[in-house]
Amino acid sequence: MLFHVRMEVSLPHDLDPNRRTELVQAERDRTLELQRMGVWLHLWRVVGHPGSISVFDVPSNDELHAFLSSLPLWEFTTVEVTPLGTHSSDLAAQP
Repeated sequence: MLFHVRMEVSLPHDLDPNRRTELVQAERDRTLELQRMGVWLHLWRVVGHPGSISVFDVPSNDELHAFLSSLPLWEFTTVEVTPLGTHSSDLAAQP
């Protein structure tokens, strides 16, 4: 199943700078790992906005939740998920 995921991270202003650095690096590492696994298909920055838009390919809602909640910055992240389906006018869907 494909999912459109919009994420916005809001780190606390009083977060220890060393902890912030550790978390950001761990987030990057986990993001790259999920991309290499083929779970996180696309990752885009939203121009003029601090958030990101991604496409995930996972078998179920529960697995998507497990992957998202495994991100080190999860507790500081607002997430909006939209399940995606094939559109009949998509060129790739044509016989």
